[in-house]
Amino acid sequence: MAGSGFAHRLKRWIYRGDRPDSIAKALNRFWGNRYRSGGPLARSRDVELEITGRSTGRPVAFPIVLADYDGATYAVSMLGARANWVLNLQAADGRAILRHGAAVPVRLMEVPAAQRPPILRRYLQVAPGARPHIPVDRSAPVDDFAAIAADYPVFRVEGFALD
Repeated sequence: MAGSGFAHRLKRWIYRGDRPDSIAKALNRFWGNRYRSGGPLARSRDVELEITGRSTGRPVAFPIVLADYDGATYAVSMLGARANWVLNLQAADGRAILRHGAAVPVRLMEVPAAQRPPILRRYLQVAPGARPHIPVDRSAPVDDFAAIAADYPVFRVEGFALD
């Protein structure tokens, strides 16, 4: 896995088992508030994603970083296919809301694994917080991402474009 500094180890620790612990949840709330507002601590690619919970039917919101590649915008699951937001999104048929100052209804369409490698590479270039979770270095050749592409869902965002 790429990286081995303190921040890298801490990030892996607060997401043990690819699930956020109480520290990660608190940090997600903090960053979600910043991303939702679109304020000075949020780049245009930093957004809050809201999806209807598949069990509760209540909205679930959390911060994500969007990647741009080849003229399109993408959301990536840094925690893999078992992440709750991925399961909720699949149950919601890809319907979600992105917030960055304003609420924008969107549809997230899953990208086939064969098309994911260059998007995953771009994602790691723009999402430093995801680097501890994806076992390929952001500067690795695109071909290196093919081996892990099936493990990390990527969704094309329809209805939202990065500035």
